[in-house]
Amino acid sequence: MAEHDKVFAGSIPKFYDKYLVPLIFEPYAKDLAQRLGAMNVSRVLEIAAGTGVVTRAMAGLPNGAFSIVATDLNQAMLDEAAAIGTARPVQWQQADAMALPFSNDEFDAVVCQFGAMFFPDKGKAFSEARRVLKPGGVFLFNVWDRISENEFADVVTTAVGTLFPEDPPRFLARTPHGHHDLEAIRKDLVAGGFTKTPRIVTVAARSRAPSPHEPSLAYCQGTPLRNEIEARDKTRLAEATDAGAAAIARRFGTGAVDGKIQAHVIAVEK
Repeated sequence: MAEHDKVFAGSIPKFYDKYLVPLIFEPYAKDLAQRLGAMNVSRVLEIAAGTGVVTRAMAGLPNGAFSIVATDLNQAMLDEAAAIGTARPVQWQQADAMALPFSNDEFDAVVCQFGAMFFPDKGKAFSEARRVLKPGGVFLFNVWDRISENEFADVVTTAVGTLFPEDPPRFLARTPHGHHDLEAIRKDLVAGGFTKTPRIVTVAARSRAPSPHEPSLAYCQGTPLRNEIEARDKTRLAEATDAGAAAIARRFGTGAVDGKIQAHVIAVEK
């Protein structure tokens, strides 16, 4: 994974929350929150919280009496999350998932939405999640399926690649959609010290936007794909965004667009 794959800074957090969150993250945030709501928990840690879409979903659960500590590696993402706010107070804290600043056996659940793919050493990050869990606690997380099962991301990646044929930006395929192999996930959990069999379900949903421009804007300017584009040519970000939008329009139409998204949801007990 390239170093800039982990950098969510500058204008990325605002574009991320305005465009990417409603496009692809909200359905899975509700899914994780509902799964957590069915558990008996009193203290929850969220890692890789981003701009807080899962945090907001958990804080809004009608039966949610548990405390929430929401963390992310990027302070800029947490600042955006805190500015948006939650239905009830949560604790925001910058933290590296591979070196969590919490005691052993502290939480009933560790929740992570689409963050595991960014961990440079997944076994180490999973071992940290296990360490801070109480005995019997649950690590609940999701990861995107392969990029071919996520239509807008696939189309944008191909379109932007045509602008840089000698060195196509591959952030979306390499990182967000690069950790979809279920056997590899099981091995990473074992490397992290989990001995119980994980429960894994694959969940398909729909990604909808009012026009082809929004998905391309979300991916090209609301993710580190922007870093890759600008590293190749700082003057071509708008051109890349337009190329992605045109490709989506050719495949899905020029009005409101609707594409498939798919992810794996994993739950494993300590």
